[in-house]
Amino acid sequence: MLKDDVYQIRSQVSQWIANAEVNVVLITGGTGFSGRDSTPEAIRPLLDKEVEGFGELFRALSYEEIGTSTLQSRAFAGFANRTLIFCLPGSTNACNTAWTRIIEAQLDARTRPCNFVGHLFERNH
Repeated sequence: MLKDDVYQIRSQVSQWIANAEVNVVLITGGTGFSGRDSTPEAIRPLLDKEVEGFGELFRALSYEEIGTSTLQSRAFAGFANRTLIFCLPGSTNACNTAWTRIIEAQLDARTRPCNFVGHLFERNH
């Protein structure tokens, strides 16, 4: 567990994306609007490409559960050095929604017509 500090978060994630054995990183917390919510500011500069559809889909699914409160979620995902990074809210229910309704299937090579598995091992995005 890391402090809500942009530079500590960025440093730890940088180590993970530099490690060839790490393919996926799940980060929970720090995606809202409070003064200590700094995950997007820490992670976005590290990304090579953002997966815009993840945040959009997460908020659409979350709307079914919490209504307009989903506007306060800055959940997002992206690729950095062939590592897929998901930044999720700290709520257990939100993490469960993201995992069961989006991430789990996208990390399964059997999901068709497409999934993220092939992208994790490509040389260039």
